[in-house]
This record gives sequence, structure tokens and C-alpha cells, in this order.
Amino acid sequence: MDTLIKKSSTNTENTMTSLTGDIPFYKPLGKEEEVFKHAYGCRIPVLLKGPTGTGKTRFVGYVAHKLNRPLITISCHEETSSTDLIGRFIIKGAETIWMDGPLTKAVKIGAILYLDEIAEARPDVIVAIHSLTDHRKELYLDKLGETIKAHKDFMLVASFNPGYQKGFKELKPSTRQRFVALSFNYPSPKDEAEILVNETQLEMSVAKKLVGIANRIRNLTELGLTETVSTRLLVDAAKLIHSGLPKRLAVRVAVVEPLTDDLEITESLADLCDLMI
Repeated sequence: MDTLIKKSSTNTENTMTSLTGDIPFYKPLGKEEEVFKHAYGCRIPVLLKGPTGTGKTRFVGYVAHKLNRPLITISCHEETSSTDLIGRFIIKGAETIWMDGPLTKAVKIGAILYLDEIAEARPDVIVAIHSLTDHRKELYLDKLGETIKAHKDFMLVASFNPGYQKGFKELKPSTRQRFVALSFNYPSPKDEAEILVNETQLEMSVAKKLVGIANRIRNLTELGLTETVSTRLLVDAAKLIHSGLPKRLAVRVAVVEPLTDDLEITESLADLCDLMI
């Protein structure tokens, strides 16, 4: 029997965000929403730069909801290849079926595609998206010998942590200059405390103490921590405290322990947090 070749869309339920329900909470800290909307209107890709846990992913979900566009998120890592994004042939029974990858699907339906930590992906991923980040706005499917013009509502967004493994995994200038870039950083103490209260319904007085702890640790640059206290870690601690876990224990397991495996530094940070909470 001759092998049949059919096209079929891949299942992207794990990466596509539904826009039903309430809009995700996000507190604008500058002009990032205004810039993003203008970039979307001009179909210019956007690069979000900043440390881990500063709200980059939440921001993308927030603006996708505001723009009423489906959001497909890809968490990039060292094994992420262009085939994973574009698609592949699979054998299904007696048929060879083409499965669209999340990038191809986003291009076809006009979704916002978010490449989280794009610097972690393999170089062939960067090559694959280049034609979508300039005037061409098209995607070449080499295995099919086809070129797809991007839907008019398609938008490419990527995130990048400049401080992570600096000098080892960097974005090339030829890639960076294809994006409008927005910098994210930790909120001011007042804004960060408000975020904790909105996210967890924690008492403002306790939220302020958590923010104080975070800022104290962030200033301890001599510890040589790879990453410092993110707003995400504070939200986790706030949730645990609000659920009834003792404050000191919540801060230790949600803030201190994730930062380092060095026992001496862990104990020093735990003592500091115990005094401040």
C-alpha cells in the first residue's frame, strides 16, 4: 500500500493559553504596556530583558489578554530545536502525517508566540525565526518545501536574562537588533508590596517585611549568588504564610533555600531573615 501524506495540526494544549476568565494581574511599572501595543500595531517583535522572576512572563499573558489574542508559550532549553518549533512528519498507522509545531501554528492562526529564555535555544531556532523578524514576515518549512506568510495578527515575543551565565549564552547583535527591547527589573518596595497583597491577600504589614528581606539580600552582592530574590519567590512565601505556615519557615523554604546550596550562606541568610520577619 502506498504511504499517504497528510497534514495535521499538532496538539499544543500544553503551550496555548486560553483567554477565558479574568485578566491576569499585572501592575505596570513604566511605559511597557504602551510600547508593546505600539510594537504590536507595527508588527515589530519585542524582546523582554531582565532577571528571573521580574514579571516578564506575566506581562506577556497580561497584554495577550488585553489584545484578545491567543498566546503560545515555548520554554526554551538547550535541546530546543527548530524542528520542535516548526513541525515534523510522524507515522500514524499506515500514514505519514505532518504535525505543525507551535511556531507554525502561531504563524497560521495569528497568535502571540512567546519564546521564554530564547538564549537557551539551539542556534538553528534563531535561524528559523529570522525571516519572521524582518520585512518578510514569513516562515519557511524546509521539510515541505513551502513558505508560509505570517497571519496579520502574528506577533513574536522573546525573553532574555542578560545576567544569567553572562559571556556563555548571549544573543548575537544580529538577533538582538531585530527586536524592540523592554527592560524589566525588580519593582520599587511600595509596588512590590502591593503586588504581594494583590497576588496572595497577605496583610500589607507582612508584605512590607518580605519586600524588606528581598531588598536586603539583593544588596548582598558579596555573596556571589547566581540569582537573587525574585518577586516570584516572594509571592510563594506570601502564599505559604497566608495559608498558615509559620513566617520564618515559609521564608526559609520559599526564599532562602532556592537561592543557594551552600550551607554556610544558607544559615547566614536564614538568620538574617529570622531577625527581619
